[in-house]
Amino acid sequence: MENLALIESFSEFKDDKLIDRVTLMAILEEVFRNALKKKFGSDDNFDIIINPDKGDLEIWRNRIVVADGEVEDDNQEISLSEARKIEPDFEVGEDVSEEVKLIDLGRRSILALRQNLISKIHEHDNTTIYKQFKDLVGEIYTAEVHHIRHKAVILLDDEGNEIILPKDKQIPSDFFRKGENVRGIIESVELKGNKPMIIMSRTAPEFLEKLFEQEIPEVFDGLITVKKVVRIPGEKAKVAVDSYDDRIDPVGACVGMKGSRIHGIVRELGNENIDVINFTNNPQLFISRALSPARVTQVSLNDETMHAEVTLKPEEVSKAIGKGGFNIRLAGQLTGYEIDVLREGVEEDVELTEFSDEIESWIIEEFKKIGLDTAKAVLDKDVSDLVQRTDLEEETIKDVMAILRAEFED
Repeated sequence: MENLALIESFSEFKDDKLIDRVTLMAILEEVFRNALKKKFGSDDNFDIIINPDKGDLEIWRNRIVVADGEVEDDNQEISLSEARKIEPDFEVGEDVSEEVKLIDLGRRSILALRQNLISKIHEHDNTTIYKQFKDLVGEIYTAEVHHIRHKAVILLDDEGNEIILPKDKQIPSDFFRKGENVRGIIESVELKGNKPMIIMSRTAPEFLEKLFEQEIPEVFDGLITVKKVVRIPGEKAKVAVDSYDDRIDPVGACVGMKGSRIHGIVRELGNENIDVINFTNNPQLFISRALSPARVTQVSLNDETMHAEVTLKPEEVSKAIGKGGFNIRLAGQLTGYEIDVLREGVEEDVELTEFSDEIESWIIEEFKKIGLDTAKAVLDKDVSDLVQRTDLEEETIKDVMAILRAEFED
């Protein structure tokens, strides 16, 4: 049977992709009906009988018998004399069913039909993969490094699905070798043409949250809730946790004895510094906790502008701001407040931002990065010390100090 070669070529895909019987029959029928439309102009009067288990297929064309010379549509009608070649007792008005062999479609049509069949199989496969990974968005997934490119790492999972880990979704300290397993969250899935593009991320806050679920049993069981996560990937993160059971210390349970529980998470994230904080609905207390390891003396809030002024002892200010300003930035993201730091006991000081008309903002940011955000904090330092600790030229620092001194002399 000339049908068998085509069906057998399909079976390779069927066995490989495990397509269910109903889908298999639907794809086959769609492909053959498209071929019939091209050949005969319509497929309305054709019956297609498929037995995929046996690799068998039959196509039957149904036509009405009309008198000789009265055939207007040779796809829908057959002359009496032609009908009687099939069965000698046919009469005008009767229905005739005649089997169509694949060879009748022509060699070129058969080749096109097979290509269309392969295309439909891949299209179905891609749709299935898209739906599968759409359901996994936000979940942790593991795949193996297949190819390392300049802008992305290409991963393959156990089923051979391609997953992309872009450079900007990698932790800065990430270093991958071909064949090693990589964990991240499925961040997005899009169809590019008919092919699903699956994006993994290791920098998303959700990745850290899901690591807590995987590594800490109380979080997995729902005894501890991760309320919010903020990150500067590879540098620092803050995680607010809460427990509805007063007998459970959420911070202690997450960190473990001497950091034993959180150590694996820190290692997974390239030694990212993780602060675990007790969540509270009291915004003042929450801000105070969020600025850990600094000890806060007082917190004043303006809920309308979501602005907080935090007073600390001078020796605590650098702790509150942190390396590169990371600590205060993450505390603000975690609590939702814009936080300004004030030094306790320092009178008549002025925030550096008040000089933004005279000093460029990027220069002010350079001072803030090393914990100096007021005029007196800068003036208390030696020029040589500031040259070493900032990316500013000595002349620039002297100009700034002159502007600041003029404020107090006035």
